[in-house]
Amino acid sequence: MFNTTAWNRLRYSLYAPIYDLVAGRAFRRARRQSLEQVTWTPGMRVLLVGAGTGLDLPFLPRNVEIHATDLAPAMVKRIVRRAEDLHLDVAAYSMDAADLDYPDGHFDAVVMHLIVAVMPDPARGLAEAHRVLASDGQLCVMDKFQPDAHPAGIGRRALNLVTTALATDITRQARPLLENAGFVIEHDTPVMMGELFRALLASKA
Repeated sequence: MFNTTAWNRLRYSLYAPIYDLVAGRAFRRARRQSLEQVTWTPGMRVLLVGAGTGLDLPFLPRNVEIHATDLAPAMVKRIVRRAEDLHLDVAAYSMDAADLDYPDGHFDAVVMHLIVAVMPDPARGLAEAHRVLASDGQLCVMDKFQPDAHPAGIGRRALNLVTTALATDITRQARPLLENAGFVIEHDTPVMMGELFRALLASKA
């Protein structure tokens, strides 16, 4: 009922004014660790999917071409404002992660921080990331995941009904999602709250 694109657009529009207070300092170290796994080269074209208010921007090299998308226009406005404050040239658009308006193989790196566990259809979102990523590109994911070794139990699935309505799915497994989308995981690093939050770097299979 709640895990829909329309509901996500509404709730993140409402969350936008306070998003930095909730997700700013708390995830700063995890964002940095995740982005440090990427092999950066000057001039590479980078896409931030579900970029929120642009909290990843301070940790990106200044010699890359940055594109940022978010479902909620209120978030995109804050991305633009943060880019201006940081003196960064960022192309920011309101866009559904499951329907990216970019050509195939357009990006050298796609960054998906705290979005895979939020999308109504993560398989479709990752398929889009795969489509717009160059053949030798890098996918950078950081999110909360259920351990790959076993699916969520009854208790976690019950709690997920609440967390999904408020913010995020807590039952998704990283490895099956990424591998089924055609990615090969190269690095898988716990970055926060034990192994709940993981930073993964992947390439196209």
